[in-house]
Amino acid sequence: MTPDQVKTAADARKIVEQRGLQNVKVGLFDADGVMRGKYMSRDKFLSALDGGFGFCDVVLGWDSNDQLYDNVTYTGWHTGYPDAMARILPGTCREIPFENGMLLFLAEFTGRAEEICPRGVLRRVVDKAAAMGFSVKAACEFEFFLFEESPHSVRDKNYQDLRTITPGFFGYSMLRNSVHADFYEDLLSMCREMRMDIEGLHTETGPGVLEAAIAVDEIVEAADRAALFKTYTKILAQRRDWMATFMAKWSPDWPGQSGHIHLSLGNRDGTSAFHDPSAEHNISRTMRHFIGGQLVLMPEILAMIASTVNSYSRLIPGFWAPTSANWGIENRTTALRAIPGGPKSQRVEYRVAAADINPYIALAAALGSGLWGIENEIEPDAPITGNAYDRTYPVRRRFPATLFEAAGRLRKSKAARGLFSDAFVEHFAGSREWEEREFRRAITDWELQRYFEII
Repeated sequence: MTPDQVKTAADARKIVEQRGLQNVKVGLFDADGVMRGKYMSRDKFLSALDGGFGFCDVVLGWDSNDQLYDNVTYTGWHTGYPDAMARILPGTCREIPFENGMLLFLAEFTGRAEEICPRGVLRRVVDKAAAMGFSVKAACEFEFFLFEESPHSVRDKNYQDLRTITPGFFGYSMLRNSVHADFYEDLLSMCREMRMDIEGLHTETGPGVLEAAIAVDEIVEAADRAALFKTYTKILAQRRDWMATFMAKWSPDWPGQSGHIHLSLGNRDGTSAFHDPSAEHNISRTMRHFIGGQLVLMPEILAMIASTVNSYSRLIPGFWAPTSANWGIENRTTALRAIPGGPKSQRVEYRVAAADINPYIALAAALGSGLWGIENEIEPDAPITGNAYDRTYPVRRRFPATLFEAAGRLRKSKAARGLFSDAFVEHFAGSREWEEREFRRAITDWELQRYFEII
């Protein structure tokens, strides 16, 4: 039996027994999209397949730096950080290429914790789509920079004067990808073995930056692939004494790193819900309303997409990132890019997302807002032609300027509460407000250089 054949708990038990594994790797993703997990003994894993297992709920109560939120109610010192129940997902079984036959299984929280579990949030929105008669396909593409650095060296250098694997600009470079062909092949091979195939991999504009487009699939599987891709690309890089970063913008001198999301809906009969050959640009009424909902809700739910303080350093004019909720036909200066094509390729590209997204939460936001538009028959305004940065937009379409402002908008959004639940909105908004509070405690190099002597 191979990992891709595992569908049920019985299959999972069989493959573990066939390989004679004494331990199995189990992981899940927290609010920031950081993978948390452990090695489980064989007996513990087999037992958990049937009854679930306890996972300390602190992973839902701390930030990416393991600092504890003091402004959320789900968990905290007031609850004593008990275990929350989680279930193993047999169908997520994957080979880990460099761990000698070790298997990886994803898990997700159940019970009360499921309301704020990122994967649980996405599944609920997918269930909503199914109830409306739609299937959902999705794919993510990520830009990431590679450095000839280690976790120790970047800290020793205080993240300054870092050496990228290649210098200068050079997008779509055959020279660069040939010089580093061994890394490209290792990455492509790892992704094939871990069932997250890459459709395209190339250099982007900037020193040491690559872009990877992950193959399309059912949306929850697409989220699993995206989250695993980010984690294991970093692992692969560090195993060769490099580092990969998926920050939205790591340097003021170079463009930010995108994490664009592609979405399409299918009808129950298998036909495209987005493609109408009799309509302009083949855009169906359903697709129009989907885009309309995404446009209206984008400023309200931006915290679910741009979820770090650093995200807002990317959302500035002229750097291939949108600054307002707008759309266009094949227009890469807009927040939404409608891509006309045949029934299989007609889709919406959600371009506001950066590489720092939590794929589960970002996909839930992009899909949920589109479904809301279909339900409410939201007609979008005219598509933007030309440079979207040259336009002036009404206040309702402008993005929040900071993570704290975005979290406040999310907290007040009735639509978000209806789509994602009160529990999730309260918890996630609180976690984003905490993130900005942590940032406000820092004194940046810019402040020291600007104020230390002169003011």
